[in-house]
Amino acid sequence: MSTLTIVLLVILVVLIIACIVLYFLGKRAEKRQAEQQEKLDAAAQTVSMLIIDKKKMKLKESGLPSIVIENTPKYLRRSKVPIVKAKIGPKIMTLMCDSNIYNVIPVKKEVKATVSGIYITAVKGLRGPLETPTKKKGFLARLRNRA
Repeated sequence: MSTLTIVLLVILVVLIIACIVLYFLGKRAEKRQAEQQEKLDAAAQTVSMLIIDKKKMKLKESGLPSIVIENTPKYLRRSKVPIVKAKIGPKIMTLMCDSNIYNVIPVKKEVKATVSGIYITAVKGLRGPLETPTKKKGFLARLRNRA
């Protein structure tokens, strides 16, 4: 056998082993995510709130309680997360929200939200449906519409 075929076989074996390892790690992560989602659903409450402000901020600058910041992994502390300031009853609270619903949350409006701890998982309009934001059209799409 030539050295080229030996090198290619070794690379092929390493790639197959890497794929198998990634498959099992993905399965394990999927199970953990399902367990966490069940816990979030079990602790969920529906709350009426007035959204004051929403921003994507670093976790350290967000104003969340220090216990939350200490419990997050160090590699995630510098990442930007969607933060919502809302008035729930007489209190003004800083909450995190799901990145899927961040664009749907209206500012300066009252909504009915499903909250699990300090995490907003779902939002509904209190007085009618919420407006879904429209994506900006690209340059080429605008040119096609004109033509």
